[in-house]
Amino acid sequence: MRAARLIAYRQPLELATVPDPEPDPDGVVIRVLACGVCRSDWHAWSGSDPDVALPMTPGHEYCGQVVAVGARVTRWRIGDRVIAPFILACGRCGDCAAGNQTICAEQVVPGFTCDGAFAEMIAVQHADANLTALPDTLAPEVAAALGCRVTTAWQALVGRAQVRPGEWLAVFGGGGVGISTLLLGRALGARVVVIDIDDDKLAYARTLGADAVVNAATGDAPEAVREITGGGAHVGIEALGVEATTVATMRSLRKLGRMVQIGMPAGDHSQMSLPMDVLYSGQLTVYGTRGMPSWRYPSLLNMIAGGHVDLGPLVTRKIALSQASDELAAFDRPAPPGVAVITDFVT
Repeated sequence: MRAARLIAYRQPLELATVPDPEPDPDGVVIRVLACGVCRSDWHAWSGSDPDVALPMTPGHEYCGQVVAVGARVTRWRIGDRVIAPFILACGRCGDCAAGNQTICAEQVVPGFTCDGAFAEMIAVQHADANLTALPDTLAPEVAAALGCRVTTAWQALVGRAQVRPGEWLAVFGGGGVGISTLLLGRALGARVVVIDIDDDKLAYARTLGADAVVNAATGDAPEAVREITGGGAHVGIEALGVEATTVATMRSLRKLGRMVQIGMPAGDHSQMSLPMDVLYSGQLTVYGTRGMPSWRYPSLLNMIAGGHVDLGPLVTRKIALSQASDELAAFDRPAPPGVAVITDFVT
């Protein structure tokens, strides 16, 4: 099969022909229909993720069709169309039994701890515990985002912050996960402010229904958020993983506010200096989040099927496998609005 391989950090991916994968006894092989190019892939490409050992096939945000099934798999058959979360939990440990699949000690993460989906096919471990059926009404390029960006945003809003209708939601970062948070937050009844330093991304957020936008490059973003929201956001989402925006998110909250760290702090940002006086005096709650347990898929898919949220505008670029390197390099600077999804694995 054809795959894009990370051979050296910060270098173009190498397009290669590699052996077709075989399913584990509890796994399947799927033919990839679509795979997003995510900022987390950039962390792997840039060498800032310690879990990555080269060579590696990146790609963790994907959907596809089952083409081979392991002997112990009971839920899936050849021909099924499926969505996979980027954290593949074992399904057997105590954390999985308690519904906390994202902290499974035996988890597998394609594109980081094993080969990922920048390829025509991918082997998916622990299939019965992780996969969800891909609805016929959901386009593959949109469904791919349900492997990471959209599901991470859903878990942050519903599983961590428990955002309520009418609350103010401040989203720091207008990239893929930030825009996903905007769309889902509005569907949940929140009023949303999007903060970024790129005017194109802010204009895009406006077209998608943001109640307000703030350019952090031109003024004091937390002060602007507090003015817009009448005292501060109830919920703040940090969607970049850098110290400046983490601090700004904390400072934008009203007293008793809740913050969720979605952005992955890596490299130079793995250690941060935070305003603990703000946390103390504001009696804030700060959550970390990473991925989404697969049992939350039905609630999200039901919201989509019911017409309460349209994720189509999230995807602004459908690309070929050969263009993935350019999209990864684009994360070195403010990337274009929306997300890129690989849908052509031949050219």
